[in-house]
Amino acid sequence: MAKKVVLGMSGGVDSSVCAYLLKKDGYEVVGLFMRNWDSFLNNDISGNENIDQKICPQEQDYLDAKLVADQLEIPLYRIDFIKEYWDNVFSYLIKEYEKGRTPNPDIFCNKYIKFNAFSNYAFNELKADYIAMGHYAYAKNGELFRGKDKLKDQSYFLGMLNNNQLQKVLFPLAKITKTKVRKIANKLKLATAKKKDSTGICFIGERQFTKFLQNYIPAMPGNIIDISTNKQVGKHIGAMYYTIGQRKGLNLGGFEKPYFVVGHNLKNKELYVANDNHLEYLLSDKLIASDFNKIAHFFNEKKLTAKFRYRQNDIPIKLKLLANNNIEVTYPDTEAVTPGQAIVIYQGKKVVGAAIIEKIYYHNKLKTYL
Repeated sequence: MAKKVVLGMSGGVDSSVCAYLLKKDGYEVVGLFMRNWDSFLNNDISGNENIDQKICPQEQDYLDAKLVADQLEIPLYRIDFIKEYWDNVFSYLIKEYEKGRTPNPDIFCNKYIKFNAFSNYAFNELKADYIAMGHYAYAKNGELFRGKDKLKDQSYFLGMLNNNQLQKVLFPLAKITKTKVRKIANKLKLATAKKKDSTGICFIGERQFTKFLQNYIPAMPGNIIDISTNKQVGKHIGAMYYTIGQRKGLNLGGFEKPYFVVGHNLKNKELYVANDNHLEYLLSDKLIASDFNKIAHFFNEKKLTAKFRYRQNDIPIKLKLLANNNIEVTYPDTEAVTPGQAIVIYQGKKVVGAAIIEKIYYHNKLKTYL
C-alpha cells in the first residue's frame, strides 16, 4: 500500500513540481493549501497595494494550486491558520520591531506553522505517513542539510526545526535545481509553469514595508544623527522602521558620501547613521545568541561556518557553548550582523543548528547603539 504524503501546496511552481515528483515516486499525494493571513481582519491596509483588487493574491494562489491538483489528479484541501500565524509569528515580529530588532518571520513560519500547525493537521486529521514541502533542502534521520541548488538553498530558514520535526518530512526538490524545476513544469504544461516566485513577508507577500509596519506600530518621528560627529543630518518617521546596514529610503541627500544605518536609540527617538569613512560602526567580530537549537547529532567544532542572513556567503566561525542554551560565536570582521536575526551554523552541507542573535561586539566592545 502506497504511503500517504500531505504536501504543502502554495500555488507556486516549486510545490507544483513537488506534487508531480511525489506521485511519480509512487506516493499517495494529498495537497493542503494554507491560508494564514486575512488583510481585512488583520488591519493590513496601509502599504498594501493589493487591498482593492477583485481577487487577492492569496486567493489566486489557491486557484492556481487547485488547477495543478486537478491536472495531476490529486485531492486538494484548504485550511486556515490565521490565528496561529498571528499568535506565533506576526505578534513576535511586531514585538521585535518595537524593540528595534530585526526578526526573520520565515524562520518562525517554518517552526510554528508549516512544521507544527500544518504537520499536526496532516498527521492527525489527514492520517499522513509523511508531510512534504517545496523547500530546497534535504532531511535525513532527523538531520538537516543544504539543497543541491546553492543559489536557492533554503536550509537557513529551517534552522529552528527540531529532530522530531525533520523525521517525517520529504523535500522533493533536495537534489534538483530551480532550472530543472522550471523545465519539468513547462514539459508538463502545469498551470504554474510561468508563474513568478513569491516574494515579501512569509504568507503575507509584497508590502511597502514602512507603511505596512505603521498599521501596527505608530510612527515616532525623530532625528537622524551622524554617529561619528553626533550631529543631526536629517529626520526620520520612526527609528524602528529601519534595519542595520540599510542605505535606501533615508532621504539624506547632498552629502559627499551616502549614509547607511548603524543603530538607534528608541528612547530618544534617534536613528544613527555613518558613511563609508566609518565602516567600523557597521562591523562586528563576536556575538552572543540565545535559544541555540542544535540539529546535528555530531559535528566537528574545527570546521564550522555560519550565515547571519539568507544569501550571505558562509563565514568561518568559532563556536563556544554557554550556560542557559546561549552560544558565543567569533568570526572575521563582518558587516551588519543584527540583533533579532538568526545565525545558522553549518559543517559543510550539514546544518549544525541555529540561534537568535542578542548582542554584538567589535574588538571586545559591546555595541550598545544597536
